[in-house]
Amino acid sequence: MSATPRPPIPSLIPETAPFTHEQRTWLNGLFAGLFGLPESITPVSTAEAAKLLAGLMDGVTTAAPAEADDGADDGAPWHDPVMPLPERMKLAEGKPLPRRLMAAMAQQDCGQCGYNCKDYADALFGKSEKRLNLCVPGGKDTSRMLKQLYAEFDGAPAAETAPAQAKPLPASAPGGSRDNPVYATFLSRRRLNKPGSEKETWHVDLDLTGTDLDYVVGDSLGVFPANDHDLVTAVLAALGAPADFPIGERTLLEVLTDGVSLSPAPDMLFELISYLTGGERRQKAKRLAAGEDPDGDAATLDVLAALRKYPGIRPDPEAFIEALDPLQPRVYSISSSHRCTPGRVSLTVDAVRYQIDQRTRLGVCSTFVGGRIAPGHQTRVYVQKAQHFALPQDPKKPIIMIGPGTGIAPFRAFLHERQATAAPGRNWLFFGHQRSSHDFFYEEELLAMRAAGHLTRLTLAWSRDGNEKVYVQHRMSEVGRDLWSWLNDGAHVYVCGDALRMAKDVETALIEIVAQHGGCTPAEAVKFVAELKSKGRYQADVY
Repeated sequence: MSATPRPPIPSLIPETAPFTHEQRTWLNGLFAGLFGLPESITPVSTAEAAKLLAGLMDGVTTAAPAEADDGADDGAPWHDPVMPLPERMKLAEGKPLPRRLMAAMAQQDCGQCGYNCKDYADALFGKSEKRLNLCVPGGKDTSRMLKQLYAEFDGAPAAETAPAQAKPLPASAPGGSRDNPVYATFLSRRRLNKPGSEKETWHVDLDLTGTDLDYVVGDSLGVFPANDHDLVTAVLAALGAPADFPIGERTLLEVLTDGVSLSPAPDMLFELISYLTGGERRQKAKRLAAGEDPDGDAATLDVLAALRKYPGIRPDPEAFIEALDPLQPRVYSISSSHRCTPGRVSLTVDAVRYQIDQRTRLGVCSTFVGGRIAPGHQTRVYVQKAQHFALPQDPKKPIIMIGPGTGIAPFRAFLHERQATAAPGRNWLFFGHQRSSHDFFYEEELLAMRAAGHLTRLTLAWSRDGNEKVYVQHRMSEVGRDLWSWLNDGAHVYVCGDALRMAKDVETALIEIVAQHGGCTPAEAVKFVAELKSKGRYQADVY
């Protein structure tokens, strides 16, 4: 007798949602089982899925430890760096203006703007901060949305616009914020990939002697870069302006080098261009300024490409500079412990290089520290204090660290710190990359720590070594029983790296491990992981 075919699981999660096929299937099954949904159902948005998922938590926060304010708790369900901007704004509909301002941010709490997402929104709301273009990961989309929301100030209810809760930022010590950086001396770089790797990753050391700059593991370092000299030269040529043209007390060359961003081209530049040209070119420039894409190339237009798209225009250099965004610092996880290397700080940086229209585009800061700044030269830096990303207060607690690629950076610092303090807690590191022969970062260090017993377990995943791609979440599933045992022993879990894919896959794998080895339902497993977060036992540093 043949078995009755199992009806298909209804699809609540749209194909466009930022989940893998496995994640989408799991979430569809979870929601269908929990809510007894029929076979035919209209898919919900990511925001609605988030609301459903939040409903499982019974009020448990899913983002930060319990002591955090509502800027990162279930009062801000959009606080997820994977969620697209339209979905975040949908969740924030009807919320007070400060909350909608927060929803427009990139939700990474990366500190590159000098705030976390909630504090940046509050500063804009209280008008102690007027710059709308500080969110580096949010880019144009965030600045456009902030501009749109900022226009509501005049029409908002008086109670909502009152800045009573706005607090001025306290003055920071030198090196304590992006507004008060110090000069550090670049010492050295060494490539972490072996010859033949498809990646270019650097271990970078900077000297902090004489800066009084201090940090703890888990913190990040903000670095003010300079633009590539060849790019600056090409922009000057496209402008047809002399390098020594005075801009305030500086020259045009100096301002283009370290004062303004040359990628991507901002809306204001297209507004300026629209005043200098006519006909169809003017209309296209206006559309680009409004966020449209008339020629299908908007995503590829940095400042040089924009100037070359409109050859023959000759904007006044001062007006041109005013149309550009300021050059922002970039923030990197610190990969050293001050206890082990006092007076020095280390970073682990992927140099970004890619081709568009036969031009090599460069990550401005990654190639600055990864190639352009010479040993002995100085650059401005500051420490971005970690928010809810720190070692357990009890050194006896075991820790599980999941950091593929450059996500290993803070965990190298954790391991050095625990070694320097003789912390008795067990340490388990999951690391992965493309090829074991080319991309095993800090291989000698890690193997020595494992041999000495300091690194209790080292679990590796290589995506290009075999016929099937193996990632850290797959290795987690393979050792799920042991992971569950560590969790029962009070282990703290840390995740660092890519927010769009890896972090979500890791969390899904952990939920499945809890359900399988903890003998609970998927809903109970989701709640268990949420409680880990609320207690500070699951912390993520993602970008």
